[in-house]
Amino acid sequence: MSLGTKLRRDIESGPMIVAPGAYDCITAKLIEQAGYGAVYMSGGCTAAMLGFPDYGLTTMTEMVDNAGRIAGAVNVPVIADADTGFGNELNVTRTMREYELRGIAAIQIEDQGFPKRCGHLEGKEIVPLKEFLTRIRAAVAARRDPDTLIVARTDARSVAGFNESIDRLNAALDAGADVAFFEAQQSVQETEQIPRLIHGPCLLNVTRGGKSPVPDLRQVEDMGYRIAILPGLLLMHIIGSCRQILKEARDTRTHPVPLGDISIPEMWRVVGADGWDAVQAKYK
Repeated sequence: MSLGTKLRRDIESGPMIVAPGAYDCITAKLIEQAGYGAVYMSGGCTAAMLGFPDYGLTTMTEMVDNAGRIAGAVNVPVIADADTGFGNELNVTRTMREYELRGIAAIQIEDQGFPKRCGHLEGKEIVPLKEFLTRIRAAVAARRDPDTLIVARTDARSVAGFNESIDRLNAALDAGADVAFFEAQQSVQETEQIPRLIHGPCLLNVTRGGKSPVPDLRQVEDMGYRIAILPGLLLMHIIGSCRQILKEARDTRTHPVPLGDISIPEMWRVVGADGWDAVQAKYK
């Protein structure tokens, strides 16, 4: 069974999928080791890894390469952000093919213009509905495995309103998308309404410090969502922890004890040292 097939079956039945955001192989491995059933490759966090804000500055090649490394590092489905598809129907076609070649279980395409911005910032622009649906149809036509999922995301809430966002997502599902992603809803009431108004599986972005409320994940599942992503969960904590540790090291002139008191061997076990040791031992 492909990971796309597994993800599709998990969406159709069973508990809600929770996918924290990864931006490199070690964060992806930590997510898998913590028992999560899927990994979300965040485009914003990928941009941050490269030293950029989430302003549409990453290229398709950079995003695809990162998605491929993450997918190769774990044995759970990877849902990968593909921003706007990086252009017109030709670019979306190539984007879909490149993501599939790297073993991605689901690809996310949105309706922002280019360059895009983080969904929780001001100044976003969206493309006409016809152009958005062309992106979705091109992705559907380009996929080689029918179980590779296409997540349609709309950023229309702050630009054109709640009802337009709902209409866009339902039109995207009619065009062949598998999952609907309403970005940056603005109240608990809207969060509750979305799964009732969308004619297919819904994904919710659970993130702190943005435009949307942050419900408990049990509430999210009760509302009817099938996937919850936590894109910035690790990056936000890493930034905070790194600032704290670096300040302590600077002020005390010591090497602070790592959180969790992690040893050097444990650090390498996180990224698979035991497996590589077993390979080496086999040839001795």
